[in-house]
Amino acid sequence: MGPRLRGNDGLQKECNVTHIYNFSAGPAVLPKEVLTQAAAEMLDWHGSGMSVMEMSHRGPEFMSIYKAAERDLRELLAVPDNYKILFMQGGGLSQNALIPLNLLGHKPAGATIDFIHTGSWSGKSIKEAGKYANVNIAASSMTSVPPQSKWQLTPGAAYLHMCTNETIDGVEYDFDGGVPDAADPRLAGVPLVADMSSHILSREIDVAKYGVIFAGAQKNIGPAGVTIVIIRDDLLGHALPACPSAFDFKLVADNESMYNTPPTYGIYIAGLVFQWLKAQGGVAEMERRAKAKAELLYAALDVDDFYQNRVALPNRSRMNVPFYLKDESQNEAFLAGAKARGLLQLKGHKSVGGMRASIYNAMPIEGVQALVDYLNEFAGR
Repeated sequence: MGPRLRGNDGLQKECNVTHIYNFSAGPAVLPKEVLTQAAAEMLDWHGSGMSVMEMSHRGPEFMSIYKAAERDLRELLAVPDNYKILFMQGGGLSQNALIPLNLLGHKPAGATIDFIHTGSWSGKSIKEAGKYANVNIAASSMTSVPPQSKWQLTPGAAYLHMCTNETIDGVEYDFDGGVPDAADPRLAGVPLVADMSSHILSREIDVAKYGVIFAGAQKNIGPAGVTIVIIRDDLLGHALPACPSAFDFKLVADNESMYNTPPTYGIYIAGLVFQWLKAQGGVAEMERRAKAKAELLYAALDVDDFYQNRVALPNRSRMNVPFYLKDESQNEAFLAGAKARGLLQLKGHKSVGGMRASIYNAMPIEGVQALVDYLNEFAGR
């Protein structure tokens, strides 16, 4: 895909460039082809006389959009037949609450949830789950994924929760997209729950090894407001009595995500992204590109100590690359220079500082090369 082009707006005048590359962590860059198609269909979707935003969510027009999106996502991830795909409102943070609300109803009082704590998002998950159950932090590191042999797991845990790519901290699991060794007897009968918000569809995974996968759409799928949940059938129907009916996974699944009005336009855009992914060669091709982009960027960061990435080499994220200037007094100058070159949204999350480049599926390698060129220029190489 080519770079996004902008007209003679204020941003272009300020940057004095025509090639804008958006490195935002989310809401994030979308494929230009998707935006172009959505713009063309804005007033009249396929001769219906309606915008997708105006359609009834139960009408035949939108149901065809929904069915296609569900079918394409199932194909892209090779989701087995005994898993349901839910399109829900909210984001990753809301799912951090909805997961325990939906998985603890058949567990005894005082059940324990195990967590692998590898960054800010697994930390948020721990905080939410603590409202509904006991929490055991089985392992913790903000710069790596602790080896499984070191995990202090709870016998008979309600489930094991992992954030397989930490958007803020840049820590990504390096084995099969995040699945632990299933032969570990301590995990027998324990469902694996994975927050894949910021790297879903960027690497091939075996969905059958998970109990639940969820992802906020606004990073690698579509606009903010849509959450994807992929859940094994046997885990449905276990909601706590306090779980609101609109967020009960079984009710949502039984009603094909239409129990209440879903985020229809977001689902439509997600569906266009799924079509784009298939046209590009699917998840395998996205993984190849992700490796190439990440290798290019990390190589530039590692030339010397002018820039620093603090994540252990095996766990460096391919999607979210945090880095720091050795001399942090130059941060503002770095960001100003980047903006002048059309390299946007590089400031790191407020909780960790520094810089961060998010290089999702829709970011072309030309954008990463432009960033690398600037990194070298600013470092005086």
